[in-house]
Amino acid sequence: MASAGEAGAGAAPAGGRWAQFYDALGYAAGAILAVMAAAVFLQVVLRFVGRAGIDGLEEVPRYLFVWLVMLGAAAAMHRGEHTALLYFRDKLPPRARDATIIVVELAGIALLVVLIKLAFVLVPNAQFQTSAGLGLPLGYVYAAVPVGAVLMSLPMLRSLYLACRSLWLKRS
Repeated sequence: MASAGEAGAGAAPAGGRWAQFYDALGYAAGAILAVMAAAVFLQVVLRFVGRAGIDGLEEVPRYLFVWLVMLGAAAAMHRGEHTALLYFRDKLPPRARDATIIVVELAGIALLVVLIKLAFVLVPNAQFQTSAGLGLPLGYVYAAVPVGAVLMSLPMLRSLYLACRSLWLKRS
């Protein structure tokens, strides 16, 4: 069990169903990476052997990459594996550490809220555009941004809650 000073972003990820959900996101990101690699490999082989590829196949990795980044980032955020300057943060006393975590998480959540807000305009407008090769409405591609932002914000909100609880915990 984490002590009051350790309850911030350095705390263990949420367990139970949340852990299963975010683990599944990690596996989904791995499956997306496998599909991307297979599409690129198939396109290269077809162009080398037959001198012609499949129309639209080169778009598959490009569009799946957006989903890969957002789902992978959410899974990494849940596990606390995102980039952080832990060396400097861990040198701080517990109350300063929690205050730092609160500031960093609030800034990150603010950025994600802006992404979600902008997506309310971007995604519906992108539905009117289609990709050249696949004819796929681009709204499905751009939908990765708000979905990933929401999925990333949930672990950040948990970390923010734990840091606030630790910072304002009544000492007995």
